[in-house]
Order: sequence, then C-alpha cells, then structure tokens
Amino acid sequence: MNKLKLLWKWILNPDNRGAARLIGGAAIVVIGGVCSLYVYFSKPNISEIKQPVSGIVAGRDVVAGRDIINIINQNYPFEQFANLLEKRNKELLAKIAKADPEQLALLEKELGAIKAKNDNLQKAYEEQVVRMTEVYKAIDDFKRDGSPNQIEQAKKNLAKGITDAAEFFFLQELSKNTEQPNKNIKEAAEAAYQLGVLALIRIDYGTADKYFRQAVQLQPNNPLYLNAAGNMSLKLGQYQESERMFKLALELGEKSLNPEDLSVATSLNNLAELYRTQGKYGEAEPLFRKALIMVEKVKGPDDLHVAMCLNNLATLYGDQGKNKEAEPLHKRALAIYEKALGPEHPNVAMSLNNLAALYLAQERFSEAEPLFKRSLAIDEKALGPEHPKVASDLSNLAALYRDQKKYGEAEPLHQRALAIREKILGPEHPEVAISLHNLASLYDDQGKHREAEALYQRALIIKEKALGVEHPSVATSLNSLAGLYLAQERFSEAEPLVKRALAIREKILGPEHPKVATILNNLAALYMAQERFSEAEPLVKRVLAIDRKALGSEHPKVADNLNNLAFLYAAQGKYLEAEPLYQQALAIDEKTLGPEHPNVATFLENYADLLKNMGREFEAFSIEARAKAIRDKSAEKNPKK
Repeated sequence: MNKLKLLWKWILNPDNRGAARLIGGAAIVVIGGVCSLYVYFSKPNISEIKQPVSGIVAGRDVVAGRDIINIINQNYPFEQFANLLEKRNKELLAKIAKADPEQLALLEKELGAIKAKNDNLQKAYEEQVVRMTEVYKAIDDFKRDGSPNQIEQAKKNLAKGITDAAEFFFLQELSKNTEQPNKNIKEAAEAAYQLGVLALIRIDYGTADKYFRQAVQLQPNNPLYLNAAGNMSLKLGQYQESERMFKLALELGEKSLNPEDLSVATSLNNLAELYRTQGKYGEAEPLFRKALIMVEKVKGPDDLHVAMCLNNLATLYGDQGKNKEAEPLHKRALAIYEKALGPEHPNVAMSLNNLAALYLAQERFSEAEPLFKRSLAIDEKALGPEHPKVASDLSNLAALYRDQKKYGEAEPLHQRALAIREKILGPEHPEVAISLHNLASLYDDQGKHREAEALYQRALIIKEKALGVEHPSVATSLNSLAGLYLAQERFSEAEPLVKRALAIREKILGPEHPKVATILNNLAALYMAQERFSEAEPLVKRVLAIDRKALGSEHPKVADNLNNLAFLYAAQGKYLEAEPLYQQALAIDEKTLGPEHPNVATFLENYADLLKNMGREFEAFSIEARAKAIRDKSAEKNPKK
C-alpha cells in the first residue's frame, strides 16, 4: 500500500481525529500526524449552541403602552404562549404530508421559527407581548371608525392571544381605506402592516409576507414597513429583495429621521444580518458596529438593546473564527443580562451558552463546562426538565464531552435529549433528527460504524420527510453519512451523497458561501483518498478562493486550505510547489493562533515530512523537535482520561 493510502488510513482512525470544531461550520478539523489533511465531515451540534442574531427593536417603541403590556401579561400567561407554540407546531407537521414543494419550503421555515422560539422561550414570549401591545394600541388608534362592541371584542381576544377578531377588524379597515370613496391610503397601509404583525404572531409567514408587502406598496417611503417586509424576505431566502428594502429603509431613515433614532439602528442591524447570512462578513461588520455605537449612545451602556447588539457583533466574529474579538463582547452582554434580569433568567442562559460555545471552539474545556452546566440548570428550573430547550442544553454539554473524548459522559446526555424530543415533539420531528444525528456522530467518533449509519439514515429520512429534500439540514446529514462511508473506504457510496449536499448548499446559499466551501473541501478529500488528484486540485483552489474572500487572507481556515493544497502537491511529488504553501499556512497560524497551538504542530510536522522527501533531513529534524515540544506541552494541559 502506498504512502497516501497509509496516510489516509491514519487520518480516518478515530483516535487520530482532533477535536477542534468550527462554531457555525459543519466541521471537525482533522489534525495531527504526518501530512494531515483538513477534512470537514461530521457536524457537531454546535448549531444548537449559537443563538440567532437578535433584532434591536420589535416594531415601534411601546414604552407608552406599559398598561397594555400589564393587561396582556395578566390574560396571556407564559404557559399559554408555550402551549400555542406547541399547537402551531403540530398544525405545521400535519400539513407537511400534503404540501407541494413550494408549500414545503414555507412550512420548514415556520417550523424553524418555532424551534428558535423554543430555544429562548422567555425572550420569544416577551417579543410576542410587544407585538400584541403594538396591535392593541393600533386598534385604539382606529377606534373612532369602528363599532365599540367590535373594538372591545378585538382587544379582549387579543389580550388572550386570540387574533381572529383583531384580524377581522383590520381587514375591514383595509378594505374601507382602499376600495371605498372616502379611502385613506395611510390608514390602509397601517391596517395592512398590522395584519402582517398578526400573521407573525400566528407564525404564518406566507400571510405576513403578503400584508407587509401590501403596506410597502401603499406607503413605499415608510422605513417601518420596509424593514418588516425586508425581514420577511430574509426569512424566506429572498436575499436580493431583502437587501433592496433594507437599503431603502436605511436611506429614508437617515434622511428623514434623527440619525440617532433607533429605527436607523434597526435598519443597520437588519442589513448586517442579511450580509452575515450570505457570508459577506466584511460588509456586515461595519454595520453591526455602527448599530452598536448608536444604541449605546441613545440607550446607555447597560441597556438590554446594547446586549443584543453586542451578541450580534460577537456572533459575526464567531462566524469568522475571530475568538479574541468575540470573547469580550459575549462577556459584556452576559454582564448586562445578569444585572438587568437577574442570574437565573433564560436570557442569561442564552448568553452563557454563547460564551461557552466560544470557549469550546478554542478547546478551553475547563472554562466552557461550568457555563454549559449553569445554563442547563437555569433552563431546567425555568422550563422544567422535559422542555425542548433543555434538550438543546443537554446536547451542548454532550458536545463538550465529545470533544474531550469523554464518550461515556456524552452518550447519556444525547440519549436524554433524544428521549425528551421524541416525547414532547413526536418521533418524526426535525429536532428528533438533530438528536439522532448527534448520537450518530458520537458513535462515528468511536468507530461504531454500524450504529452510526443506522442513526444517520434515520435522521436523514426524518429531515427529508419533514423539511423537504433540498433543505440545508438535509445537506448536513448527507455530508456526515458520506464521511462515515469515506471512513470505511466506501467511496462509490460516499461520492453521490457529497455531490448532492454540494448541490443543495450551492442552490440555497450561492456558489461563494463559506458553507459551500466546506462541502467542496470534502469532495476534494474524497478524490484525494482515491488519488484522483486532477479532480481534487480545482476544488481545493476554489475552497481557498472562497475562504480568502469571506474571511480574509490571514484566517486560520485559509491556513487549513493552504495546508490541503500543499498536501495535494506533496502527494504528487510536486515538492517545490508544496513548500511555500506550508510556510504560508504555518505563518498564518503562528500569528493568529499562537506559536504553541496544536495546529502549528501539525503544520510543522507536515513541513518536516516534506523536507525529508526533498533530502533536507537536518532541517526536518529541528522542525520535528519543535512540533514534539508543542505536542508534549499540549498533552500536559489536556491529559487523556
């Protein structure tokens, strides 16, 4: 067996797989050993850890509606909100079996919204109350034209979370102000906007999109309506339309409003989140920064809106692997939440999760563990031991143990998370598929291929049925199942799965998104395992170009790509082409990760092996000695259990 095959068997040995994980990526970075190739197959459950970027304000300022908020809180308790979410979840799942592809795409986005709300239920409840307060006040603003009984019934039902009477009221107002002789376009636009808000309350994205767009058509220069319609376009994956509306809202806000008005900050935040979603990190960062500065100036440094902006910017840095920049932002957000809400609030649990995830990405396990445990304890106390959010917390803690190869501690946590989801959500819910995938990845790490394959396949079937065959989560399952087959040298079974995963991501995210680069990298690795170098090379180069554009030329991921291209050249005996690439990769990681990081040791080992092949044994010896010193020091810090 030639050297490449021997190397590949070494890489695919679970004992030799590193535990460096990319937050938000679909990746385990394979590190260690001679000429290590960076492959990104098994996806950890880090997506459960990272919270979505937060909005700055939900609609209009509702400070004047404090009495209304009290009325709604009394009539629409937290428990009722949770029950209505569960009811809506069941309704959506029941529709999936009869849905056409277009309907299915909408249903999966609505199911995703319910999952996001369940992951931070307290925050979702508070946002729901704010939306209901806005509608309640709007009914009062229209009441001069409606019958007193109808208005009171609409307000009474809305305070209980029932939207039908309010919808009927605003439909009448919309019709009257667009079709009758005494029409009022401004009031018609407001009625359409409120109908969109009511649809959002029900998690009915199709209807919300329809009415927000109608509000924009009726009053195209209203930043509030433009932001609402832009957000719906973003949720529905209509990025060009979303960008157009956000840019227009920002332009109008900056011209017509006080430049420090929070609605301008909302537009900045929305446009930044669109760019982050598209992987346009360089365009997103200055917008998030500007929004943060504006909100700090208007609200003060300890306001909850500031914490949300800090989380947004920290999330962006996390996406780029800029951990040093992200950490102080997460810490400051946590301090604000604790001061404003108390140490046991669910928003504090969210912030603890974010900081813990950052530590996990840096293999700072001893710092991450108490944060994950505290987050779990808060949610168990606030939500009960069988809530879906608790299942996510359990999975996050299990991911920490998995990264440390503490498989015996990780497995029961994943199994408990799976049991909670199956009991609460049913055996064919997409979140059940997440737990199955997590457990499969754990078995995959241990070389338990038969157990892993069965779980990966079951997760894939659930996702395809519940979310559709072209959903991003389906691509994740295809990618991981392909990784399992690759580990067993089942190349003919792995290749069509990776190609299908690539097609899904390219269709949804576009050809230059970093997550597309991840799949391209995996396909290249598959070709290299079979010594199909001419097919692998253009893929590796394309990955390098995508990551350089999205992350910058000195990002550790770019160093990984340079390493992979050097490996490709070295495997073909193109040593002179490989050497400068290893040197560049080494320089980047020494600068960004530090001279004693395990990745630096990997690149040193790779470079030393190359030098030996070039007959430069003396240089190779000194480089190997440095790599060994780094490995020994790392082993002292993180001894194997």
